[in-house]
This record gives sequence, C-alpha cells and structure tokens, in this order.
Amino acid sequence: MIIKNPKFEISATSTKQYPKNNLPEIVLVGKSNVGKSSFINTIVNRKNLARTSSQPGKTRQLNFYNIDDIFYFVDLPGYGYSKMSKKEQETVANFIEEYLSKSKKIKLILFLVDIRHMPTNNDKIMYNYCINSNLPFIVICNKADKIAPTKVIDSVNTIQNELNPLKDILFLPFSSERKIYTEQIMENILKFI
Repeated sequence: MIIKNPKFEISATSTKQYPKNNLPEIVLVGKSNVGKSSFINTIVNRKNLARTSSQPGKTRQLNFYNIDDIFYFVDLPGYGYSKMSKKEQETVANFIEEYLSKSKKIKLILFLVDIRHMPTNNDKIMYNYCINSNLPFIVICNKADKIAPTKVIDSVNTIQNELNPLKDILFLPFSSERKIYTEQIMENILKFI
C-alpha cells in the first residue's frame, strides 16, 4: 500500500472529541519510550507526522492520524516513564480506558515492546489487557536496529516465550532506523481493515 496523504487529525481526551466518521482504527500501545511515534512515521514514510520527543511521556492525549481516509492510527499515551502527577496519571488512565472500552471502530491493537529487554511488569499488565479486550492484537518487537541482525529472531522468540508461550499471537520485529519489516507489518494491518 502506498500512503499518499497521511495527516494528523485531532488529539482527544473524551468520546465527544473522537472523529465522527466510521474509519477503522489501529491502536498503538506501549511504554513511553518504545518508539510509537517513530513507528507511525516509518510506516507512513513521513519524517514528522507524529512528533517524536527525547523526553518520554510527552503524549498525554489520544492522537488520531488519518491515513488516506482508509484508517486511523490512534497513538495512546505511553506508560512507565512519564513524570505526571498521580492525579494526571489517573486522568490519562481513565480516558484510555474509556476509549478502549467504548470505541466500536478499533480493528487491531499494535502493542510495541523493546526487543532489547524482557517485558516489564507494566508490559505484562498491558499484554493481559490486550488479551482480555477480546480485540485482535499484534506484538511489535521494536528497535531491532539496536541488536545484531543475527539475534533478531531469537530475541523475538524470547519475548514471545515470556508473554505468549502458546504462540497463538503474532510477534513481529521492527526497526524505524533501518526501515525493515515495514511491508510485513503493513500486510498484517491491512488484513484487519
């Protein structure tokens, strides 16, 4: 799929602000510094569609990116590193929960983890949330450029063995730096929209 005109559409914190059309939504979840914005930019082949930051925890709203009026990428605030107050964390958790439980347009969750590290407790909580949501999801093992190419498949398998020993969920490597694996990921996204 050649993406011609992706655009940022809206940041939202409540159902009233969500886009009013019926485009399918592909949701990105993961910890604050896992590279969700870079993932979006690489998939749509744009440098600055989604703002990246050297400071984790900058995303504090649901960001809707309209991909050629075919589907949305919805980037959720990351977890784990943000310097938000307890009250802010509660507020963010509430609108994320509201979105995930009320949106009828979610077709797929992309759960990004860091390929270099074993899943954290927060990653395991998010993984269980994805399972319990009954929504289809794929685990993206990001930052594959940070390890030797010969170790990528072993690292993906190690993470999958930790989170999904049944191997009934798809785990895929990804690298924004090397722009490899993008076609495989896009093929899988298109199956759900």
